[in-house]
Amino acid sequence: MPPLPEIDVVVLMAAALAAKRRPAELVEIVAAADLIQGFVPFPEKLGEAFRRLSASGLIAAAGNGFTLTPAGQEMLAGQRRNADTAERIVAVSANLAGYAPAGEHAAIVLSAEQLAAAILAHKVSRQAAGKNLLMPKPKPERHFKVEGRWRRASATRGRKS
Repeated sequence: MPPLPEIDVVVLMAAALAAKRRPAELVEIVAAADLIQGFVPFPEKLGEAFRRLSASGLIAAAGNGFTLTPAGQEMLAGQRRNADTAERIVAVSANLAGYAPAGEHAAIVLSAEQLAAAILAHKVSRQAAGKNLLMPKPKPERHFKVEGRWRRASATRGRKS
């Protein structure tokens, strides 16, 4: 069996994340892939992953976007809710390695111009001032020892001078 490219797992998870309620556009899948792995994939690798996953019957074109097929949804189902991204990647990778496609499926071939335009649009939207809901939110640093007047006052109340 040939080695499984990690980009296939990332694109499959990104398509699932971006196409929850409606077919996802290519820009949304690129943004979700950036969120999952922390960087934007190369256009050539992204195009090859789309071709392999669609030929296997896991991703399908729907309208102006892409969505998971029932086989793709089944592959991602059954994961632990509290699993982190690395654990999810390992689980999906194991499922994808053991997957045998049933029948012939049409491969989605994306041009280099389409892929480059989607990646450029994502990079521009990432630098825009508006909110991008697919980007992670920064977590504020908090310390739990709050020094306040009530704490100082209670410490001095018990003392008699």
